[in-house]
Order: sequence, then structure tokens, then C-alpha cells
Amino acid sequence: MGLFTKDIATMDDLFVHGLQDIYYAEQQILKSLPTMIDKASDASLKQGLKAHLAETETHVKRLEQVFQMHGTKPKGVDCPAIDGIIEEAEEVAGDVADKEVLDAAIISAAQAVEHYEMTRYGTLMAWAKQLGRSDCASVLAQTLEEEKAADRKLTQIAESKVNMKAAS
Repeated sequence: MGLFTKDIATMDDLFVHGLQDIYYAEQQILKSLPTMIDKASDASLKQGLKAHLAETETHVKRLEQVFQMHGTKPKGVDCPAIDGIIEEAEEVAGDVADKEVLDAAIISAAQAVEHYEMTRYGTLMAWAKQLGRSDCASVLAQTLEEEKAADRKLTQIAESKVNMKAAS
């Protein structure tokens, strides 16, 4: 289903499609995070990524809850955007031999993922509210705040040491 096909006729259809998109994205992130964790050498980066892996499992469960609240079966649809972000991250990580530079690249890739998720969750929250689904919006808001916190943590790790080590 393309974004602007006749399959999406209503705001409700668009909301469900958005849920399916981020559901797929979260599942792809669950698959890719262990590789990022394995490649990271900075202890705080490794720990942050491990914590976010556990959070991502919770995000999937919350999405399943929103699907259920909305009366829709949880299902993902291909998301070329997240596939591209993850593919680019894997390509860049494969090209970096220096462990400190690799850590900086991992942070950059992880933040690209976080920013994608923040846009999706923010939009879904707004749509849920517009559809009168404040119940769904409040569940989505929890995840949005965790994505923002993960992004801030990655920035803190990058700026406090990883980028300096990579540059030296």
C-alpha cells in the first residue's frame, strides 16, 4: 500500500497505516540493535544501546496495545525509510576500522533512527487526538518521551567523550 493510494481513504486509515509503519520499523530496530551493541566499544554507548533495546521491546508491546485499543490487528507494512536508515548505518559501520570513529558513527546512525521514530510517534499522537483517541495518544506519548530521552542520552555520550576520542 502506497502512502497516497486509494487504500487510504480516511484519517483513520492513515492513522492505522502509520501504526503499521512504525510497528514494522520497531521490529527492524530490534533486529539491528544487537549488531550495533556488538560493534560499539565505548562502555556507556554499549550500555545505552542495551537499555534502548529493552525499551524497544516495550515500544512494540505498546504499539500492540494501541492496535488493540483501536480495534485493529497488529501488523507491519514495509517501511523503506527505516530500511534505508538501517542499511546506511550498516554500510558506514562496515567501512570504519578505528573503534573510536566507529562509536561516533554508531551514535550518528542511532540518532537517525531516533529522529525517524520521534517524527512518527509525534504525528501518530496528533492524529490520535484528532480522531478523538486520547487513550491511544497517551500510550504513544510515553514512547515518544522515551525516544526523545534516548536521543538526548546519545548526544550526551557523543559530546562528553566519544566525539573527542574519535577526533584525536
